[in-house]
Amino acid sequence: MQHFDLCVIGSGTGNSLIDERFAGMKVALVDDGHPFGGTCLNHGCIPTKMFVYPATLATAVRAAGPLGLHSKDVRLDWDAVRDRIFGRIDAIAEAGESYRAHSENVTLFRARGKFVGDHKLKAGNKTLTADQFVIAAGSRPRLPEVPGMDEMSDRLHTSDTIMRLEELPKSLVIVGGGYIAAEFAAIFAAFGTAVTVIARGPSLLRHEDEAVSERFTELVAERVTVRLNQNLVAFEDSGRESVLVATTDTDGVEYSFEGEQVLLALGRTPNTEALNLAATGVQVDAAHRIIVDDRQRTTAKGIFALGDISSQWQLKHVANAEARVVAHNLLHRRQLKSDHRFVPHAVFSDPQIAAVGATEQQLKAEGRPYVVAVQDYASVAYGWAMEDTGHFVKLLADKTTKRLLGAHIIGPEASVLIQPLIQAMSFGLDVPSMARGQYWIHPSLAEVVENALLGLNL
Repeated sequence: MQHFDLCVIGSGTGNSLIDERFAGMKVALVDDGHPFGGTCLNHGCIPTKMFVYPATLATAVRAAGPLGLHSKDVRLDWDAVRDRIFGRIDAIAEAGESYRAHSENVTLFRARGKFVGDHKLKAGNKTLTADQFVIAAGSRPRLPEVPGMDEMSDRLHTSDTIMRLEELPKSLVIVGGGYIAAEFAAIFAAFGTAVTVIARGPSLLRHEDEAVSERFTELVAERVTVRLNQNLVAFEDSGRESVLVATTDTDGVEYSFEGEQVLLALGRTPNTEALNLAATGVQVDAAHRIIVDDRQRTTAKGIFALGDISSQWQLKHVANAEARVVAHNLLHRRQLKSDHRFVPHAVFSDPQIAAVGATEQQLKAEGRPYVVAVQDYASVAYGWAMEDTGHFVKLLADKTTKRLLGAHIIGPEASVLIQPLIQAMSFGLDVPSMARGQYWIHPSLAEVVENALLGLNL
């Protein structure tokens, strides 16, 4: 049995945690995921955004008529788009695995890890112990339990497999109404696929601010078929090399939607079950997430957790921030705390969305007083130049402290425009200081943020 100073479970953010500061330690890295490198690199953030970019270009070309630009229909080369992306990503994954396999102080176990005792882990057919553990085993797509899953499995996909299709599907049914569904609906619709989105709720992205969710649903419905308030019942073979997706609405009315391929975008679940965490004293909550404190410590001494397996925010930038905390706390007596006060997120869909802080419905439910301002993109010079319609910035603020409580943007470059608002909230900058304490470049799209700040009645 081998003993290590540190054992890290997970080759995503957990792998990046092992830097030169740990060169003097004997480290085990355990992961059975293929390809090597975790979700963000292989199945998530990076490849999806590499698909989003050409999709955005294709959409822009088709929508340029009002600007006086006319061109023939965009011709997509699916093989070229796909192979450019995974030709680069797969090479990075392979190089990352090779680097770790040849690291002097790191022993790589390409096997599933399972705790079999206190600080004792079985990795494949080998057993190891360690003084300290970091559990960063991530999450996986959530799958429904309905008839037809096995029979139609060759046409049912998750975000792990949909990007590697051999051919661009003529039609695609997406089951789900969250950010994964939103991004892939935009990608495939831009590439010419007939997309149908089936959502259980009354709107898409229903965890966003209500105004954003409602507007997003309206705009998406102009480009793809959207069916709301649908409960998934079964998958059936159409007999036409496609899948029939059977649903019922809230009144029990039955529906059937047909697609050459189906994307299951029902969220993600943490990879806790297979780890047998109880054997080493690590507790999980009702959502199967590992319970951690603000120093990323689990309920077992000497065992930390980070990222999707323990965080309610399944976001790479959160995992990275938590990894910085864990790395420090492994090496130093004076412990750092994770700062989850203002966690931003973005949805790289069409239109793009970004948000940080409270939604208006949350503030209402909590009975917190607030003021609100909504500023349309079209109200500023650059938005006017873009012939923009339907996009806006919505800000919520506390009239007493004059600080932002929430920021929500729907429209082009939302993920960029929101960054100064995240900074203001994180460092306690009040709205008047932010609005008038700096220059805002004219005529830039950032003026829509400036004017939204000035629109808050403080």
